[in-house]
Amino acid sequence: MISLAWKNLWRNKNRTAITMAAVFFAVILSVFTTSLKDGIFDNLVKNVVSFYTGYIQVRKKGYWDEQVLDNSMAYNEKVNAPLLSIENVSGGTPRLETFGLISTNKNTKGCMVVGIDPEKENLVTSLKDKIIKGSYLADGDKGVLLSEGLADRIKAEINDTVYLIGQGYHGATAAGMFEVKGLLRFGSPELNNQIIYLSLPAAAELFSAEGLSTSLVVSLKNPKALKESVDAIQQKISSEYEVMSWETMIPDVKQHIESDTRSMKYIQGILYLLVSFGIFGTLLMMMVERKYELGMLVAIGMNKTKLSLIIIIESVLTVMGGCLLGLLASIPIIYYFNKKPLVMGGEIAVIYERFGFEAVFPTSTNAAIFYNQGFTVLIIGLLLSLYPVYKIIILDPTTSMKR
Repeated sequence: MISLAWKNLWRNKNRTAITMAAVFFAVILSVFTTSLKDGIFDNLVKNVVSFYTGYIQVRKKGYWDEQVLDNSMAYNEKVNAPLLSIENVSGGTPRLETFGLISTNKNTKGCMVVGIDPEKENLVTSLKDKIIKGSYLADGDKGVLLSEGLADRIKAEINDTVYLIGQGYHGATAAGMFEVKGLLRFGSPELNNQIIYLSLPAAAELFSAEGLSTSLVVSLKNPKALKESVDAIQQKISSEYEVMSWETMIPDVKQHIESDTRSMKYIQGILYLLVSFGIFGTLLMMMVERKYELGMLVAIGMNKTKLSLIIIIESVLTVMGGCLLGLLASIPIIYYFNKKPLVMGGEIAVIYERFGFEAVFPTSTNAAIFYNQGFTVLIIGLLLSLYPVYKIIILDPTTSMKR
């Protein structure tokens, strides 16, 4: 029966090709839309989370409510060591964060000043990759890194001298001048317009905060296990510290993702409906074309059950073939748009930048997307294949053979 079903497929190559094409394009469309959705959300989180906040931060209790240097915590390797023993933790880096004024000869702007351990910071957030001009900081370096937008606002270039003024630990006056070593470009416009980086020793000296840190930024091997990692870290460290995930620190991003995810479910529902109509249309066309043939087979004594089984095998082979070809064709498409993402301009870009996100839409290359969408379209195709079976069950040979 499998051999007979296979021969039937190629008796009318055009009909089989049209049916497979419907499934083929349905898989590509389904994979692409899901991949684009996941890619947009992953890029959004990457811009805001892995570029700066990290997935998890450890702080002294009370710092989140009042983010001042007086609420800093004493930092040494003993604080970091317990975290590295947790399986999902890949690293941690201390930061000394505060706000101040940055000035050149004629321009002064408010900014966020971040003291970092250059080597550890690069391991956690890949900060070195964001250098667009100049060089990265070295340990104990007296220079600074400026975000591109901030440098433009104060008209600063590489090797220029900038002046920092702020309030140090316990009200001490903080003032110093530094050479611009490099310029950074962040995906988030908000970050791009306000951050300045110093080495941790230079920041500690400037703000009279030697041996202190405002936060310990933790990177994860598997970001999906965020909640479990937060619980594991909290159990490992002293109760005088608090552990916060990026979802807690920037809830508006999480809410935006959840809201868009709900909206995308409706869009995907409509997409699956269109896919179903496309596949059903080809099956309907097939049954109309084969009405005489099927009626004749039943008239000469072929069992309807066997005939239904042959039609089911034909449908399975057709749908599976279309799904496999669709998945193979979607791989290079998804890869291309992952490496060269869609970049929006005009009003869309303005809206995204207003919320602190870049209007860049890459696709996700997560293998689960291909499996899930291919399987979903396969199930839709197989369920719709029950329609020809139903038509065979109610088939009247005399009526169907009338020309």
